[in-house]
Amino acid sequence: MDAIIPLISLIALEVILGIDNIIFISILADKLPDSQRNKLRTWGILLAMVMRLLLLAVISWILKLDKTLFTLFDIEFSGKGLILILGGLFLIYKSTKEIYHKTEEASDDTPIVPKQASFGRLLSEVILLDLVFSIDSIITAVGMVQQLWVMYTAVVVTVLIMLVASKPISEFIRQHPSFKILALCFLMMIGVSLIAEGFHFEIPKGYIYFSMAFAFLVDVIQMKVEKRVKKLA
Repeated sequence: MDAIIPLISLIALEVILGIDNIIFISILADKLPDSQRNKLRTWGILLAMVMRLLLLAVISWILKLDKTLFTLFDIEFSGKGLILILGGLFLIYKSTKEIYHKTEEASDDTPIVPKQASFGRLLSEVILLDLVFSIDSIITAVGMVQQLWVMYTAVVVTVLIMLVASKPISEFIRQHPSFKILALCFLMMIGVSLIAEGFHFEIPKGYIYFSMAFAFLVDVIQMKVEKRVKKLA
């Protein structure tokens, strides 16, 4: 019974952190034909689970990533910090590129690209972000609980929840362009947060998620108002 509360708390935290993964995978999956979107979402989320389980198996090595590798301008850099900085830069780059594509270029919801090359490239991008989020997630989990079985259980349960939630979230984002831009801005904020954490300027994630939840609420209200105006018109 003593492990139930830490387990529930860890699952809740992992689900919140997993939202970033789902949004990123959903936006990338939107570039594929309908027949391959669900495949990319499933592969991406299952690979995230595999990575987390493998990282838990080498937990002693993961903990070493928090140790200082070198110091530059009085800032200590660790293996984890470098991974977070690179992951954050990649996330900002991808989000900025997608926002530019949606707002400036002549958009086509399903760009014509070779299917195999497109799927492989997008899956490699998902794997890269899975690795960044997985390392951050595992180190966070180690700080919360000590029992390995609790961590393993939390990872498996979280992935099952993500698998169920990924398709509805993906479809919702795809059907509402304004929410897609909001989701991309959210990923940019997460990228900034990862870079800041890599430089030891930690931004409380609660602030980020609260601000994005508020922006989401405003978008929902605006969407309802627009529908009502159209009906009245």
